[in-house]
Amino acid sequence: MTTDPLPRPTATTDSVAAPSDSGGTIPSPLLEGGRGPVLVVTAVEPEAVAVRGGLVDTGESDVGELSVFAVGVGSAEAAAGTARLLALAEAAGRPYAAVISAGIAGGLAGRAAIGDTVIADRSIAADLGADSPEGYLPIERLGFGTSVVAADVALTALLRAALPDALRGDVLTVNTVTGTAARAAALGARHPAAVAEAMEGFGVAAAARTAGVPFAELRTISNPVGPRDRAAWNLPAALTALTAAFAALAPGRPAG
Repeated sequence: MTTDPLPRPTATTDSVAAPSDSGGTIPSPLLEGGRGPVLVVTAVEPEAVAVRGGLVDTGESDVGELSVFAVGVGSAEAAAGTARLLALAEAAGRPYAAVISAGIAGGLAGRAAIGDTVIADRSIAADLGADSPEGYLPIERLGFGTSVVAADVALTALLRAALPDALRGDVLTVNTVTGTAARAAALGARHPAAVAEAMEGFGVAAAARTAGVPFAELRTISNPVGPRDRAAWNLPAALTALTAAFAALAPGRPAG
């Protein structure tokens, strides 16, 4: 999720449901050998619908399952919702084997274009720090923790094997979506490996890290990062790409 064109979930209790709730879990051979269910979290329901649209019930019982939930917009809601789902699954004796943060994102100029799919190397809280006369100081410079969570190597390798054309790089998590050329340039300079900007990845990553669960972030590009221009958005292209990405993770889906 990058900003306000997509509607928020209508109710937190509906969008952040127990893992056993009907309609949330779809069998899919994402993890080889059926290593347990995989939690996929999005910001809003249209993104979750797009993810589910790419999945198919294979009828197999020895594969991983993807449980798809919309947990809310922004890093705080994403962290809280993800932590709750992980805790519910653990309490039920059926813990998740991995977590994927999925949804739309803005693409940094020259690095990602509308409709592209991005698999993150790292999720970075790009505005977690402090301003200073010398410029922005990340939280690491303040000695209060980290703004970076690396994606799980094995999990991202599985995603990249299924999506060989996907871009790779860092995905920035921001609390305020970039709306000026100056900020876009500053972010690009500060994060030379970044390809996209969204609002939830670091929160999901932090919850997964605390729970000791492997994490990955998968995004599809809906708009360029820069001056705010609603006419430059292409939500259908991004959501279609999101569906296609998860279809590639569900072998056996009929062509077309």
